[in-house]
Amino acid sequence: MKQKKFMLPESEIPTEWFNMQAIMPNKPLPILNPATRQPMKAEDLYPIFCEECAKQEFNQKDEWIPIPEAVREQYSAYRCTPLVRAYELEKALDTPAHIYFKNESVSPAGSHKLNSALAQAYYAKQQGVTNITTETGAGQWGGALSYAASKFGLECAVYMVRASFNQKPYRRSIVQTFGAAITPSPSMSTRAGKDLLTINPNDQGSLGCAISEAIELALTTPNCKYTLGSVLNHVAMHQTVIGLEAEKQMALAGEYPDIIVSCFGGGSNFCGTAFPFLRHNIQEGRKTRFIAAEPASCPKLTKGKFEYDFADEAGLTPLLPMYTLGHKFKPSAIHAGGLRYHGAGIILSQLMKDGYIEAVDLEQTETFKAGVLFARTEGIIPAPESCHAIAASIQEALKCKESGEQKNILFCLTGHGFVDMGSYDRFFTGELTNSTLTNEQIASSIASADALNK
Repeated sequence: MKQKKFMLPESEIPTEWFNMQAIMPNKPLPILNPATRQPMKAEDLYPIFCEECAKQEFNQKDEWIPIPEAVREQYSAYRCTPLVRAYELEKALDTPAHIYFKNESVSPAGSHKLNSALAQAYYAKQQGVTNITTETGAGQWGGALSYAASKFGLECAVYMVRASFNQKPYRRSIVQTFGAAITPSPSMSTRAGKDLLTINPNDQGSLGCAISEAIELALTTPNCKYTLGSVLNHVAMHQTVIGLEAEKQMALAGEYPDIIVSCFGGGSNFCGTAFPFLRHNIQEGRKTRFIAAEPASCPKLTKGKFEYDFADEAGLTPLLPMYTLGHKFKPSAIHAGGLRYHGAGIILSQLMKDGYIEAVDLEQTETFKAGVLFARTEGIIPAPESCHAIAASIQEALKCKESGEQKNILFCLTGHGFVDMGSYDRFFTGELTNSTLTNEQIASSIASADALNK
């Protein structure tokens, strides 16, 4: 067996993040103040976000943003991450396709989320902030931010979607181990949470709800800022270290990806993997395909609508132009908790609208079947979120088998599943079920966003 890993030395850690906004043929529509419906500026976000993150959010000029040396120093604990040729998976599928994966599971937090968590914690520390808060779906972002907060000496509070809080006890233990406080959402600690629990005491929560609670805490706590693990422009930019490294590693392999696949919740890992390669499509005319793999139970890209909507359930955020299922959307409690979000990032949404990106939605049992095959062939148990990228990559590899074409497929392994074994147990015992939305359910859910656009 030939060498499967393509490694880069620590010295090759990117020194700059890539800012997709700077080269987009059609810039994203402006973020709007929900009260005035006027475009917002960076300073309008200062009460919620660190100032540097707010500035990055609106930067449509600079193609490259320097990575602070203190952040690169923290990156060196796990970057550059491996690029791996999945020979055994190829063999099992009997496909002529060459399948590669960028392994982000090797970070101290076990996922790609640390790439932005470290940056946001650093900017908070530099600004003199003492407390940061956030939401988390599956717990990967919460764990990453807790780790980053500990590295920069910050207090951290995490609101975890209640369904995942109950499904994934070891995810919440990771947050606590790194020193942060964690609360199931909705909770009685905020007005937004109390309102939801008053309506439904058994509310299992959503990312939109947890965002509302975290923002409320940030606005009512002295010297506290809110951080976000996906969706926003600056988060997507921080994640481009994934694709920038992968470019050099694919060159070491002597190949270039024809197809790039990532799982999709709000867009952080998808953007981070895809955008450095997508710039070559835009600037040089390359023809790489980009496929976002989302759950059939939360299909905002395949069945949602492009319009302005809130990023949270309570309506505390600005209005974002994005593909959405409506901010009142209540996702089923699938085990890929990080993908249970009603909307998509605004940069990616615009690129999707313009035809640069494709999307597929996948049933839960299909993704776990793909994850088990990957574990048995490549020796890594993937997180439920990552299973979506694996399943979509397998679909493309089998198309190559049918056509006889040899294509290079690259996907992002966003994280490991070592603390998600309860989900695998349910898969093996046949307890996992699929949840597909009807057209009527989708139309009813999107109505909350439609009302904002009249």
